[in-house]
Amino acid sequence: MTRTGSPVTPSGAARPPGRLRTVWAAAHAPVAGVPRWVRTAAYAIPLTVLPSSLWRVLVGFFDEDTAGKTGDLPSWLPAEVYAILLSVLSEVLAFTAVGLIAAWGEVFPRWVPLLRGRRVPTAVAVVPAALGAVVLTALCTAACVADAAGVTLRGEPLPSDNPTAAGGWETVVFYVCYAPLLLWGPLLGAVTVAYARRRRHVPATVPG
Repeated sequence: MTRTGSPVTPSGAARPPGRLRTVWAAAHAPVAGVPRWVRTAAYAIPLTVLPSSLWRVLVGFFDEDTAGKTGDLPSWLPAEVYAILLSVLSEVLAFTAVGLIAAWGEVFPRWVPLLRGRRVPTAVAVVPAALGAVVLTALCTAACVADAAGVTLRGEPLPSDNPTAAGGWETVVFYVCYAPLLLWGPLLGAVTVAYARRRRHVPATVPG
């Protein structure tokens, strides 16, 4: 018969959860009063960015036509490094949406110098998030429309090596990976509105 439960130390005491697991749980734990749909939307935002990030990194490293090239990038910045940096930055920015439902989005965490334990002004979170939602929605929509028209955002014809011009499975995979980005802005906007409404009526929660 198999027993389940918390891991124990040789002395028989319960082993505390791993530090990474604790940090992960604390960063994602919603505060009281957050509706389920808002939690779902906030958690979904990083996932809308993940497919395109993975596609970008995989193409940068494994596509023979891309690997080692810089394109319009500075000569000192290889495409592989750029792909990683852009993907990591995109995921970090997307993850900040979780702060709109978590305690660290209402009270500065203890690891923030000078501000630790202080209440986050509502405008400090709402204004950047709202602007981000508008910019992301406009940018992703414009990119989609431009791609459908066969031009870049600058109005120039798409280059011959553009994934959408390749046809076949490569184009399908590209669209599957990048289509979720259309949800980033609207989801962020919805979570931001919910955050602003909640902050007007609920006291800030101190992070643990």
